[in-house]
Amino acid sequence: MMLSKRHGRDCADKGDFVDRGVFSRYNGWMLSALFPGSFDPPTNGHLNLIQRASGIYDHIHVVIAVNVTKQYTFTAEERFKMMSELLKGYGNVDVHLWDRLIVEFAEKVGARLMIRGVRALADFSYEFELSMVNRGLNSSIETIFMPTDPQYFVLRSSQIKELARLGGDISTMVPEIVAVALRQKVGGQATVH
Repeated sequence: MMLSKRHGRDCADKGDFVDRGVFSRYNGWMLSALFPGSFDPPTNGHLNLIQRASGIYDHIHVVIAVNVTKQYTFTAEERFKMMSELLKGYGNVDVHLWDRLIVEFAEKVGARLMIRGVRALADFSYEFELSMVNRGLNSSIETIFMPTDPQYFVLRSSQIKELARLGGDISTMVPEIVAVALRQKVGGQATVH
C-alpha cells in the first residue's frame, strides 16, 4: 500500500487501520496496487482488468516482466511502448519494466497490494501458489484475485498468437495496435476490424 496525499483529500477510510499500523505517518492516504504480467501481447482482458482496478485503487503500477530466460514474441521495449500507448488516457496508471522479483518492485514504490487476473480454476491454482511464494518473500504483500469479465474468459496469449499466425480474426481479443504489431511479428494476416 502506498501512502500519500492526493488532491488535498484523504483517499482511504482510516478506520481501525491506523491502530493496526497499516497506515503510517502520512496525513492523507492513497491506495496503490501493482498489476504485474508479461503482457506478451497486451490483450483486451488485460485492459479490462486495468480499467476496473483503476476505478477501485487510487494508483495502479502496471509492471511488465523482463525475464532473460523466457522467450517473448515482443521485446520488453515493444511491450512497454504498446502498454504505454494503450494506457495513456488513465491518469492513475503508470507502466514500468522490471527484471527482478516483483516484491522488490513493491518495496521500491511502497505498494502492498498485487492484482492478479484469474479466468478459471487452473489460473487460480497457479496464481495462488505464486501469491504464497511472494508472501514468503515479503509477508506484507497481499494478492487480490480479480476474475475476468465473461467475454475475456478464454483469452490466452498463446492462443491469440496462434490465431494471428494462422490468419484468424483477433479483433475482439486485442486492441488494433496490438493486432497490427502481432500480424507483423508472426507473419499471419490476422483480421483487424
